[in-house]
Amino acid sequence: MPKLRRGNRQRQWRILTRYQSTLQGVLDRALYAYAMGLSLRDLQELLYVFVGHILSHTAVNRITLAVQDIMTTWRSQPLEATPPVLLVDGVWVKILYPTGQTWTDASGHVRQEVRGEERVILAGLAVWPDGRHAILHYEVAVAETQDTWATFLTHLRERGLDPSGLQLVVSDGTHGLLEAMAQHLPQTASQRCTEHKARGLERYLTYQTLPTVDATTGQPLSESQARHQRHAEILHEAREVFQAPTETEARQRLESFETKWTPLEPKAVHNFTWGLKRCFTFYQFPDELHVLIRSTNLLERFFQEFRTKADEIGAFPNEDSGLTIFYLVMVREHAKHDRVDFAKTERH
Repeated sequence: MPKLRRGNRQRQWRILTRYQSTLQGVLDRALYAYAMGLSLRDLQELLYVFVGHILSHTAVNRITLAVQDIMTTWRSQPLEATPPVLLVDGVWVKILYPTGQTWTDASGHVRQEVRGEERVILAGLAVWPDGRHAILHYEVAVAETQDTWATFLTHLRERGLDPSGLQLVVSDGTHGLLEAMAQHLPQTASQRCTEHKARGLERYLTYQTLPTVDATTGQPLSESQARHQRHAEILHEAREVFQAPTETEARQRLESFETKWTPLEPKAVHNFTWGLKRCFTFYQFPDELHVLIRSTNLLERFFQEFRTKADEIGAFPNEDSGLTIFYLVMVREHAKHDRVDFAKTERH
């Protein structure tokens, strides 16, 4: 316990209590450093600072069990409120499952045979009117289908999601979601991710009638340069359609886009305009939310953080392991947002 020259008995320590030699739960909380980019070996070295010797992998794994309990409690606790907007998507991972067969290792021990299988973690990210956003729910599924999304929405409703309070679901056009929404969220509007819609036209570019001279500089263009220029220009103008401040202006930009590009890239334009109606739903919401809800980018950025850790692991030994790492990354991301919000408050 820290000591002062005088007044020790009167001093009320906020961190350590009298006669306490360590911080409660320090080992449990050290695991969150794993989600911040530390490898398992890094975590062992970090814990050495606290406990004075290297913890075995088994000991570190025991620490993760405490986080699993916290994660399980979080995933089942009632929701505090229903957000007006929910971004949904799935991220694919590899998880090891027992095959039912066994094998004997070099030491004569009988081991369970496991095989890595692809699974998707379905996730929903809530967006609030003041711009706050946070992961609301996530779970492992075999694939993205009507049944798995229906199960996902059922679990959300069981936790207290009010279908009448959820105004918009944003997705990348995932399979089965609209059918599941019709069953569980019949009053909720749907927004198609504008970024996925714009990027989708890339597969249909034919690169015919390419320019041979740069229109700006007058310099000659090679075929590869012309293709790159065509790709960048059409994708930029497709994205600009949804960056218009109003739906009226967005549709005007769309008309100009079609007029310019249909003679050059008819297949790409057809793909872009097909089913475009659902891409304009976000205009029904306040202007300050447009950048947050017109695409699933918020959720995609979170998935990028999770993939970094998942790629480092390779294959999760079980579903709980994958869900726990997802939870740790989620806690880290929420801390980032809280830090930014706190900094803004301090400035004001």
